[in-house]
Amino acid sequence: MDKYEQVIELAKRRGFLWNSFELYGGSRGFYDYGPLGSTLKRRIEQIWREFYVIQEGFMEIECPTIGIEDVFVASGHVGGFSDPLCECKKCGEAFRADHLVENVMDAAATLNAEQLTQVIREKGITCPECGGEFKDAYEFNLMFKTTIGPGTGRQGYLRPETAQGMFVDFQRLSRFYREKLPFGAVQLGKSFRNEIAPRQGVIRLREFTQAECEIFIDPRDKSHPKFERFADKELTLYSRQAQEEGEPVRMKLREAVDQGVIAHEFLGYNLALTNAFLTKIGIDPVRLRFRQHLKDEMAHYAIDCWDAEIETERFGWVEIVGIADRTDYDLKAHSKVSKTELAVYVEYPEPKLVTSFVVKPNMGKLGPIFKGKAKAVAEALKGLSEAELSKEEIHIAVAGEEITLSSDMVDFAEETVKVSGESLVPHVIEPSYGIDRIFYGTLEHAYDAEDVGAKAAESGLKGQEELDELESAAEEEVGETRLVMHFSSAVAPVQVAVLPLLTRKELTDPAKAILAKLMDKNLMTAYDDSGTIGRRYRRNDEIGTPYSITVDYTSLEDKTVTIRDRDSMRQVRAPIEGLEDVLYDLIYKGRSFESAGKPFNFQINSE
Repeated sequence: MDKYEQVIELAKRRGFLWNSFELYGGSRGFYDYGPLGSTLKRRIEQIWREFYVIQEGFMEIECPTIGIEDVFVASGHVGGFSDPLCECKKCGEAFRADHLVENVMDAAATLNAEQLTQVIREKGITCPECGGEFKDAYEFNLMFKTTIGPGTGRQGYLRPETAQGMFVDFQRLSRFYREKLPFGAVQLGKSFRNEIAPRQGVIRLREFTQAECEIFIDPRDKSHPKFERFADKELTLYSRQAQEEGEPVRMKLREAVDQGVIAHEFLGYNLALTNAFLTKIGIDPVRLRFRQHLKDEMAHYAIDCWDAEIETERFGWVEIVGIADRTDYDLKAHSKVSKTELAVYVEYPEPKLVTSFVVKPNMGKLGPIFKGKAKAVAEALKGLSEAELSKEEIHIAVAGEEITLSSDMVDFAEETVKVSGESLVPHVIEPSYGIDRIFYGTLEHAYDAEDVGAKAAESGLKGQEELDELESAAEEEVGETRLVMHFSSAVAPVQVAVLPLLTRKELTDPAKAILAKLMDKNLMTAYDDSGTIGRRYRRNDEIGTPYSITVDYTSLEDKTVTIRDRDSMRQVRAPIEGLEDVLYDLIYKGRSFESAGKPFNFQINSE
């Protein structure tokens, strides 16, 4: 098994991940999170909230997972959210046409369906499953379509991203933040994409969790008020130039912004914030980089875009976060379709005299004639030039209908007025996190298979006496492979295991009392008295429990217990009194393990 298979095997066996619908044969692109997986995922999400909601001050909203068609017409998803699909004539299997072509040519992602079909024909590419020929490729929209209401209903879609809810709610959000830029909102929830051929486990799902933040900023000033927090932080940047030269470079954030590698401070700050989050939850910084989008893959509306990528054994470098400056594209697109201004009013330091061309439709005349269309007619008039309005007959188009008006239905003039500010459409900085991919990255980067004897020697347990004592405490460990998940204490699904040495009332009663104290401290604690102490250590190592508490007969005499550290396998003896505070400090406050108690080599009491 390669590492991916080893990680997934452990994940399934220990209750992190299961294939969905296994009872009925399953379906690709869907996974269930088991008891430990669900807990690990929630911890990742909660730390993300701590970063963006608590520290950055971007409040969370929650929008429906189903959206009406107009929303996705405005966002461009109805017209352009598709992948090229290719189906086998023989077995009917579907594949991404660009993925089929990737092995025979570069820049496959830039080709349209017709061009991909031509390459497939010329290169003789056949079905990987059965060797059959392919039908012509075509664009397949990735949104799940549905109807809202009974009968034919109203056209709707399951949302392909969480971002659009924050754009649609922009007016409400701007009022909530008193129109003071910059401001932002976050949304964490399910998104849906009807992927053509999801064959990469949790890397590519049809139902997945996104954590997105939309930060609305003044387009005239993209400096960040807290930039100094990360200015001297070094990041691994795989810029366009570095991609041409072949190797990422390590650069300080200040240097990258000053040299124009990263477009501006606001974007750079969010790259560094992403780096801080990912390393906190356990992503290996050595296997983390930020790759800049090349010119031919950059969205037409973006000024700059970077992907946080992690290295995996099977899939290579995988994108897990996208950080982009989306300019004012989204707000203008929704403004155009909804015919509603989406802007904020920004006051000037000092009032200004401004001369402008003002169009004033005569609603007293338009109303009786056009009734329900009067507002649309007035808006159309406001878009005309002085030359067009000066004619005796004025021609406009409303909802595809040509309308002719007389000149007395509208007034216009140049006016000079004193203004205190102006309305402007903010630009948007968007960090978009794929929680499921981050979840898998956390699993793979935490996974390790260690030789226990070598690990014991590395930890300083070198003498035979020490190894004998360790072996008596954790029987089968010495000389064997130990599977261990080196989770960060902050995200480990089980943070402490309480283990009575033997299943005897005199030991289980105080163990359960310790369990209650740890739970009252809001520590995720498990109680385990099944099997030998060595097997229990092994089980907790496999699920990534950072600390194990062993209650033995010495505990009854001196009111102390053994704390075992997962990573080093070292043990210290600590008083039961105040134990919950010691564990809390170890998990959340970075307290060193050596300071938690006196070093101790565990030995089973003969009683």
